[in-house]
Amino acid sequence: MNRLEAFIGLNMVSGIGSRRLKRLLEFFGRPENIFKAAAEKLAAVSGIGSDIAAAIRSLKQADIGRELELVKKFGLDVFTLEDDAYPENLKNISGAPILLYVKGRILPQDQNGIAVVGSRRASFYGLGCAEKFSAGLSGRGFTVISGMARGIDTAAHKGALRSGGRTIAVIGSGFGRIYPPENMELAGRICRSGAVISEFPVNAEPLRQNFPRRNRLISGLSLGVLVVEAAENSGALITADFALEQGREVFALPGKVDAPNSSGTNGLIKQGAKLVSCVDDITEEFAPGQAAAEFSRAAAASCRLSPEESALYSFIACRKQVYIDDLARETDMDIPLLSRAIFGLEMKHLIRQLPGKRFVKNQ
Repeated sequence: MNRLEAFIGLNMVSGIGSRRLKRLLEFFGRPENIFKAAAEKLAAVSGIGSDIAAAIRSLKQADIGRELELVKKFGLDVFTLEDDAYPENLKNISGAPILLYVKGRILPQDQNGIAVVGSRRASFYGLGCAEKFSAGLSGRGFTVISGMARGIDTAAHKGALRSGGRTIAVIGSGFGRIYPPENMELAGRICRSGAVISEFPVNAEPLRQNFPRRNRLISGLSLGVLVVEAAENSGALITADFALEQGREVFALPGKVDAPNSSGTNGLIKQGAKLVSCVDDITEEFAPGQAAAEFSRAAAASCRLSPEESALYSFIACRKQVYIDDLARETDMDIPLLSRAIFGLEMKHLIRQLPGKRFVKNQ
């Protein structure tokens, strides 16, 4: 068993996510060693227990071999958390998937992704807005990311394709069980103009519990999430919640106050989501047409920074995230000076603030 086969096998075991995988790797060193370990040793790892240990021990090389044959049959690439091709935006979220099955191509420019999500039972107004906004975002260099579900998701992908741009679909099943089945042809078009992604084994069914997991990937791949139309209990609101947890921007399209499909989006606006009425309301928050790393370098080069801003930006840019207390300690600036420098970098769109007074380099 090689390293990739071991990762595929671990992904096939229900209950192993990135957190438990990290603990297993800390204990056993290499993924291949996990399958050589006795059940007692596996169960002794924090968070594993006897049930997951038994599931690991019961997985056979033949099971992994059949999965690899399906990967080849469907023409898929498989990327693990350790691979450079694994999307950078996704690597940094809590609970990033062990691996991704990908059909199509993921490009560096896809770091400039905006998710467009909403109701499966969308109105004509919602469908039209989803397609229009997605076409506009795509035309300005953003990759449109959605879940290929009926309704708003389908309209979002079609809008991006209509404008000749890139789009990525994240599905809640395996590639052998594309859902909904009427979107098989759409999936093929998306693969030619972007990628379809799944964290599930090839023959995984589209089970209800898979879709919240899919939603966290949609927001994790994106810089921000636009909720076009959503009822109070819509899955799109779960995506918005994940976006907030991951430090992403949340946008919402207002709707009629008496329309059930607008209650969720109008509620988001009440809670602080940015109300949008045109594509410019979204694009002004980001730098269109450039990958995140390229934007950071170009912005730093083109902006006139004060000595304090320059020192602060250099410190933040080389780290995933920095707390304000660390900034004060490491830069040795007094609070008024530090606050002015932070405000200046935020106004220049070089850094942004996450919940808990954490700062990161802007995407």
